[in-house]
Parts: sequence; structure tokens; C-alpha cells
Amino acid sequence: MRIYNLGSINWDQCYRVEHFVRPGETLMSSAYALHLGGKGANQSAAAAKAGGQVTHIGCVASADSALSKLQELGVETGGIYQQDQHATGHALIQIDDQGENAIILHAGANRALQQDWIVSQLQSAEKQDWLLMQNETNLLHESATLARQKGMQVAFNPAPMDRDLTLSLLDKLDLLIVNQIEAQDLTGASDLDTAIERMQQQAPDLALLITLGAKGACYCQGNQRHSVNAFKVDAVDTTAAGDTFIGYFLASLTAGLAVSDALPRASAAAALAVTRAGAIPSIPSRQEVDDFLARQP
Repeated sequence: MRIYNLGSINWDQCYRVEHFVRPGETLMSSAYALHLGGKGANQSAAAAKAGGQVTHIGCVASADSALSKLQELGVETGGIYQQDQHATGHALIQIDDQGENAIILHAGANRALQQDWIVSQLQSAEKQDWLLMQNETNLLHESATLARQKGMQVAFNPAPMDRDLTLSLLDKLDLLIVNQIEAQDLTGASDLDTAIERMQQQAPDLALLITLGAKGACYCQGNQRHSVNAFKVDAVDTTAAGDTFIGYFLASLTAGLAVSDALPRASAAAALAVTRAGAIPSIPSRQEVDDFLARQP
């Protein structure tokens, strides 16, 4: 199975700061780095590093070096449209001394996709291939509808969260990927168990993958429920942890692994990612994840 990832491509400008900038404050950074990122590119890179077959569908400015960077990571980039009307998406990322981040996004070319382009890129998709989406591009409804018509499986990670948009897409999804706060916001629940119950009542066939930060993650579908604890590591930068988890999890499913085996691999990959700075540069290789799991008691 192949993953077709309709996702953002950003250049991340990362600033190390002792605390997040407050209103009216000018703050010196102690370090700066420029990295390729965006939730879409991060997840494509993670899935490719996990050994998955990944075609990225997106949009950048003409002659942008993001394409060659993704190709070096093993991502198929034929689905990335190049144009001159919009700048490639970018983000300003503050990273504090605790490894937490605060991000400002400019969508740019990520919101300039054309429907005809999506149609042409999904022509070669086969039944049971995955369409993965996040909420940093346009044409989400149209793409999910087309994928369903082709018999594809559809996964959606609604970040940044838009409650109305997400609820309107539920009948087109096979897998919804959210964190605990997003799950509770979607359902109006005050706790996780109630959120899961309400979501399953609304969309009985939908699988839920819920990341829980330091508590790990859980997967729910019908009466099936799996969970994994987070591995304890010293965090340096959490920027791409969630994207690493998602890419590794979906790549593991496409490789034929059961959910119960895919979850610890995804958790291990995310744990390794937070010990390193940056987004895509922090994503571990498949061998690194294998070695990390082999060291666990």
C-alpha cells in the first residue's frame, strides 16, 4: 500500500529562546536554524524514514529546494506543484529551554492547490491505499471525497484544529488522528473516555488515534482499544514529535503490522525525535527505531 499525503510544505525558521516572546517584548535568541518542515512534509518524511511508500501532494514556489530535500528522504515528489504566484509556506518557531514550542504559520502556496491537480495525482492510487491529510492545505473535502470514490482509506490529522471542518469530514474518514485536547474540544467532553464515547456514537465505524503527550497514545475502533505508554527520554525539542508518530504509525500499517505493533514503533520514533532539535532533522531512521526498541526492558 502507498500513502498519498496531501500536506503542507514549509520552511521552518527556528529560534531558541529562554521563554516565549510576550506582548511588547523584544527578545534575543541564543540560536537560529532553518529547516524544511510543515506538518505535511514532516509526516511524509517520517513515513518514508519508516520504510513506507509515500507520494507527497502539495504546492511550493518555483525552483524551491524543498523538492530535492524530500527526494533525499525517499519521498516521491511528483505530486508537488510548482508555481510563481505564492511563496512557499513558512513558519516562525520559538523553542524554549524546556523544549516546548510556539509557532506562527504563513500558509502561502499550501493553500493554492487546484482540484484538477489533485485528481491527476490520485489517478494511479489503488484501493486500500491511504490518503493522509492535515488542516494546512485547501481542498480537503474534495480530496477526501475523491479518495473514497476510488476505494482509498482516508486519515485526517486536523491540525490546526477547526472543529466545524473536522466534524463535517467525519463521514469521509477511516482514521481521525487528534490529541487529547482536540478530542475533548470536538465532543465537548471534560475527559478522554467521554470524548471517545461521544465520537464513537457520532461515527461508529471511525477509528480514532489519540496522542496523549507524556502519557503515550491510544487507538480505538468499535470495541477494539489499544494503548501505548510514552518512552521516557530527555526532551530537547518537541516540534515534530506528533508528526513523527503519525508518519511511523501509518507506514507501519501499510507494511502490514497490527495496530498493537504499530503503536510502540510510532511511540519510539516520537521519543527519539524529541531528543533532537528541528522538525525533519529530528526524525529517526527505521534502524534507529529498531535499535531503540531492542534496548527497552
